[in-house]
Amino acid sequence: MLVSKWGNSLAVRLPKALVDKLDLKEGDELNVVDIVERTLVVEKEDRRKAAVERLSRLRWTLPTDYKFDRDEANERYRDESNEP
Repeated sequence: MLVSKWGNSLAVRLPKALVDKLDLKEGDELNVVDIVERTLVVEKEDRRKAAVERLSRLRWTLPTDYKFDRDEANERYRDESNEP
């Protein structure tokens, strides 16, 4: 992999095989989890999983009869914003 200048930073272009193997998409974030003898160990950050874990630590509960209705929520938003 080639290290290139990108603004004031350095960037590494990832080969397609690695992108496919990690199922990466533009905007995904990678975390360097270890550096051993000039070898980087990285992991793909799973933002959804991290968000769910943060929410679960709050220990909030919903009423047992709660039902999310997307149409109702969108209708309420349109009413509040005075959109047609």
